[in-house]
Amino acid sequence: MAPPRYRRRGFSRRIQLSLFIGYVIAVIGVVIGLALMLVARFDPQGFGLLRGAALDATMPITSAGRSVVRAVESAGSGVGAYVRAGSQNNALRQELKLAKRRLIHAKAIEHENQRLKRMVRLLENRPRPIAVARLVGSNLSGHRRFATLAAGARAGVRPGQPVRSLDGLVGRVFETGQFASRITLLTDGGNNIPARLVRSGTPVFAIGRGDGSLDLRALVSGGFPFKVGDVAVTSGTGGVYPPNIPVAVVTKVDGEHAVAWPLADPARLDFAIVEPIYQPPPPPAPPAPAAP
Repeated sequence: MAPPRYRRRGFSRRIQLSLFIGYVIAVIGVVIGLALMLVARFDPQGFGLLRGAALDATMPITSAGRSVVRAVESAGSGVGAYVRAGSQNNALRQELKLAKRRLIHAKAIEHENQRLKRMVRLLENRPRPIAVARLVGSNLSGHRRFATLAAGARAGVRPGQPVRSLDGLVGRVFETGQFASRITLLTDGGNNIPARLVRSGTPVFAIGRGDGSLDLRALVSGGFPFKVGDVAVTSGTGGVYPPNIPVAVVTKVDGEHAVAWPLADPARLDFAIVEPIYQPPPPPAPPAPAAP
């Protein structure tokens, strides 16, 4: 069968229909545009109504598009924050370390100020000390317990003088040089210090054990005078040590004996105070007999 005489090669009905629809849409667009121009020219109020209707119609689309843009921006910000999280964490760690150092430094300064205030108050309330010097070394091994004080005979230090700190009794001067002296610590095996319990006033002896602790022994036998947590202070009996200097706190009770730990730990001390040898006041004179 022969092809139609007037058939256009390369064209189909679908293409022709598409071209026709395109032309129709273009013509309609031109007509609508001309109509809008005429309305805007001759009826501005009506054109405003048309614009408002168009705005209302496109508002949901605009809102949806804005939500999409915000979601994309938020996702981008989240990705950026995640990427920068490592560097920010490092910076925060460095700031935290610096803040901790400054806090520790401030606490150290505050502790030092409080310690100096206590020392000034102590010196004001007690007899004038012989010397206030730094502890430069200690021997805490073996049965004998000594410490070295950076003050000697030139500063007025003499053997036998008691040595104390802000926390309590340290010991007594054993021997002196011109610029340094050796202190027998109260935990030395040869020390025997008269003391009393703050809670009950019971007189006791504090005897060094040579291992960093003390034995407390009551002078009156019988009963159970000690309790864990009792504090012993010097009694001033026999002279040498002034009364009411903290000595030790009871950590273990064994009947009439107790084990105590010194309140002034030589391993943690930096300064010590050398005081004059205490001399108890003489007993009061007996009253004169009444005249007959």
